[in-house]
Amino acid sequence: MTPSTPPIFPIDLGAFVPLALDPTQRELTKTQYEQLASNIAICRDAIVFITATAAPKGLGGHTGGPYDIVPEVLIADSFMRSSNRVFPAYFDEAGHRVAIQYLMSTLNGHLPATQLTRYREAYSLLPGHPELGLTPGIRFSSGRLGHMWPYVNGVAMAHPDQAVFCFGSDGSQMEGNDAEAARLAVAHKLNVKIIVDDNDVTIAGHPSQYIPGFDVARTLTGHGLDVRVCDGENWRQLYTLMADAVNTVGPVGIINKRPMAVGIDGLEGNHNAHDVIKADLAIKYLEQRGHTAAAKHLQTIQKQPSHISYRGSSEDVDSNRNVFGHTVVEILRDMTSTERRSKVRVIDSDLEGSCGLSHIREAFDDIYVKSGVMERGNFSAAAGFGMDAGRQGIFGTFSAFLEMIISEITMARLNGSNVLAHFSHAGIDDMADNTCHFGLNNLFAANGLSHGDSTRLYFPADGLQMQAVVRTIFQDPGLRFVFSTRSKVPFIQNTDGCNMFGEGYCFVPGRDEIVRDTSAGGWIVSFGESLYRALDAVEKLRDMGIEVGLINKPTLNLVDEAMIRRVGYGPFVLVVESLNRDTGLGSRFGTWLIERGYHPKYTHLGTTQEGCGGLGEQFPHQGLDSDSIVGQIEQLISDM
Repeated sequence: MTPSTPPIFPIDLGAFVPLALDPTQRELTKTQYEQLASNIAICRDAIVFITATAAPKGLGGHTGGPYDIVPEVLIADSFMRSSNRVFPAYFDEAGHRVAIQYLMSTLNGHLPATQLTRYREAYSLLPGHPELGLTPGIRFSSGRLGHMWPYVNGVAMAHPDQAVFCFGSDGSQMEGNDAEAARLAVAHKLNVKIIVDDNDVTIAGHPSQYIPGFDVARTLTGHGLDVRVCDGENWRQLYTLMADAVNTVGPVGIINKRPMAVGIDGLEGNHNAHDVIKADLAIKYLEQRGHTAAAKHLQTIQKQPSHISYRGSSEDVDSNRNVFGHTVVEILRDMTSTERRSKVRVIDSDLEGSCGLSHIREAFDDIYVKSGVMERGNFSAAAGFGMDAGRQGIFGTFSAFLEMIISEITMARLNGSNVLAHFSHAGIDDMADNTCHFGLNNLFAANGLSHGDSTRLYFPADGLQMQAVVRTIFQDPGLRFVFSTRSKVPFIQNTDGCNMFGEGYCFVPGRDEIVRDTSAGGWIVSFGESLYRALDAVEKLRDMGIEVGLINKPTLNLVDEAMIRRVGYGPFVLVVESLNRDTGLGSRFGTWLIERGYHPKYTHLGTTQEGCGGLGEQFPHQGLDSDSIVGQIEQLISDM
């Protein structure tokens, strides 16, 4: 079990002495420098400890980024404390660096220090990205990479007499949003100060290797920005450049060069530092730094058992996002090397491990394009490759980022492109990153005109169905979107206990599937990771004497006329999904019923609230767990 929160935070934050520094002072005194250095050490040690508490709990944590930018955040904070010349917010467009935001909230008196040991836990108010209105002391919601600078431009317009700091990264600078933001800031002399942590590390590797030629300083200079390059660990130089930036009218960029996780043995310069520091490395680091109590606390943390048995599903689970990659590899093995190079191109957006694309790279590196954090351009490149008949562009990223490429999807459709797009992390399950990373609006991809549209959206229920789906649709023309969850899922079983999508199963696009039949009862319609929870609810209801059927709808945007006719003649229909209730399947399914003259009692469950953090807790928080489904069916019946 996870131990209770320690009564005393095991790193002495009382030794932190806030500095109020006047930016008109260009150089630090010896005393000021020594206190700044001490404060940096305290904060970096605390960040290692805070993020490491999440590692054994399976919550992730992103250590390297927040650890690295401590010096520039503390210098900006010192300017904010000295006068009102600097807008009092640590805007950061690399939202996963949230640990520094929470630590600053504690140092500024908004959060008790002991709460920091619940980092990313459910209901701790400390999700994996900062959310305005949720966490005390947080002044902004960062959302996704490369989305903050354009927003900060507007803040600078509203507060022209203040300098506005925006902390960036080489990863966030890859996004096209930042190029647009730079041009606007320069054109209108906005008083924005962009502080970029340029460590040459992203999730999947080193930008200097996979996109050679990309240079943050040259890029920003090309937009007309006043750019200064700094050794991020030369804190005297960093202070002087940041003070000069405040005293300079208009936008300024400071590019801080440093290795990621500088000074952490076993992690410095390694892209593994992008995620949470492993407990053993953190313990070693903290012991070397003299924080024995913090190290001992980490040794007591154990991962909480989270496995729950669901009736109608297997005890075994599998990762659909990885099954996608493995299945593509199997298909490609049946081609000759010449055929593969001619007909297939796989384009990554720095999330290859998360989307299962890394398996394809490892098997067939010659057709793999390792690219950066630039989803719009990467999707369009995949679509351009797939413009000719018989060619396939393969693309992958998180479902949350589908919202970023709607226009590119339309252009690909208008050009008759063939794209197999895998969007992982769909829905809400196991999403400690929380609301900004929920993959909720997946049906936005089905935005073509109905006449002749071949766009298809598929959300397999388990690993076996994922294999069948990918194999069946691989050579299909047009745009095909395949969704998977971050969480592993069990295998759906028939009433005889055999895997429903195992031997003998044939996937037919557009066909809905009966998981549990009923002769006179109502129906639940579901898909993806909601299906096994709905199946558990159906089994519970049958034990209660309430007969309910269950339908799996793996093709989200096509109507199965035979199945909807059968459902439509039933007494009630409940759609269960983890997509946005306002834009998901449920928002369409009721219309389909009405258009065909069917009038069962109808309602639908979907995601309606901002997240609670944690992992599996997200489903009951949204009222989507099996007990909530049972309750909704009982309510439907009582209302009839």
